[in-house]
Amino acid sequence: MNNLFNEFDKVSAEAWKQKIQVDLKGADYNETLLWKTQEGIVVKPFYTEEDRTYQEILSPKKGFQICQSITIENEADANSLAIDALKRGTNAIQFTADKKFNINSLLKNISFDITLYFKLSFLSIDFINQIAKTCNSKKVFYQIDLYGNLASTGNWFINKKEDYKLFNDIVNSNKNTVFVNAALYQNSGANRAQQLAYALAHTNEYIEQFGKEAIENLHFQFAVGSNYFLEISKLRAFRILLDSLLEKHGVTKHTAHIFCVPSKRNKSLYDYNVNMLRTTSECMSAILGGADTICNLPYDSIYHKSNEFGERIARNQLLILKEESYLSESQEVANGSYYIESLTQQLAEKALLIFKQIEKGGGFLEQLMKGTIQSKIKESAAKEQDEYDKGKLVVLGANKLQNPKDRMKETIEISPFLKKKSIKTIIPPIIEKRLTEADEKERLNNE
Repeated sequence: MNNLFNEFDKVSAEAWKQKIQVDLKGADYNETLLWKTQEGIVVKPFYTEEDRTYQEILSPKKGFQICQSITIENEADANSLAIDALKRGTNAIQFTADKKFNINSLLKNISFDITLYFKLSFLSIDFINQIAKTCNSKKVFYQIDLYGNLASTGNWFINKKEDYKLFNDIVNSNKNTVFVNAALYQNSGANRAQQLAYALAHTNEYIEQFGKEAIENLHFQFAVGSNYFLEISKLRAFRILLDSLLEKHGVTKHTAHIFCVPSKRNKSLYDYNVNMLRTTSECMSAILGGADTICNLPYDSIYHKSNEFGERIARNQLLILKEESYLSESQEVANGSYYIESLTQQLAEKALLIFKQIEKGGGFLEQLMKGTIQSKIKESAAKEQDEYDKGKLVVLGANKLQNPKDRMKETIEISPFLKKKSIKTIIPPIIEKRLTEADEKERLNNE
């Protein structure tokens, strides 16, 4: 059977461009149809096979996992919430804790065949060994980020020497213990190239300090923003960059474990239902970008305590994407997209340049201690905030199409705004902040 497309002449990219220029009737092609991202990537109006990179990306071979996050305040309550979530479609649970808890009470009647994430804001080798003895160690991930804690709080857990000693013992005794929380960079306003570069430098710092054991135990968290295609490309670009980094350390064919959450940066207090649209798009980007696990953000999480309705909606968004939209195993579906492959390559190249600058300046920790990384993120965040303030960056319901009848003052259970802590820090912390906060404070005052 003859191929239908053989009947048509192949058209070059230059021919397409000439045709577009004719149709523009004198308007400038570059000014009319090209636009530039925060990272300085020029996005074209069309892409052809010439833009393909044929870059191999080691994505997970199985479908993504649906995760629900549960804060441990009472072990019995957390256990009940986890069992209910598992019955309703999740197949992974993230437990968050700031102190030790009774692991047997927490995991009572919970199968160890599911994937468990323990997000702990403290260091304890004995406690982690206890968790490991109780659970299936291959399916347990410890989300303890030594450098991420320093970056976000401005302090070590205890002090540098003690932190290093404890963390070295943890890494050498257990699996999946080296965690890089790159979500911090997105939520604080870093652009995508910066997020990738800081995540890579953050990773390299662990490898330099803790050696081969760190590589074997690596896993990552990314926050996914609202630019659908660029966020897909961001996750794919990170896998390329990580492969390149690990190859320098003598490791090949490494498939990174990536845990994704929607960004907090663009979420709004007013017209909060739009947050559901945002998180749906962001979860789709995470799926198509090749995330292993996705933990959705409830639409009301910035102003409500955790509640059954918000968690159910968040969980069902992922279930619909997985079961009804047939995205259950689609991590490689973006392969061959001219547009996405081009964006992926350009993001990787931009990020690599920043990474090299960081390494030339002494590495991630030294740049953090000097405040250089914090300064770069502040600069990027200020540019993004200025775009929002001027209406160039649209957040529906906040700086565009506001509903003047919205009233939120009586429904707020937790503060949705940046909290400044008056504690002494050894470095300036990287601060997470939403774009809409100033507008929302003004509207609340005027209610």
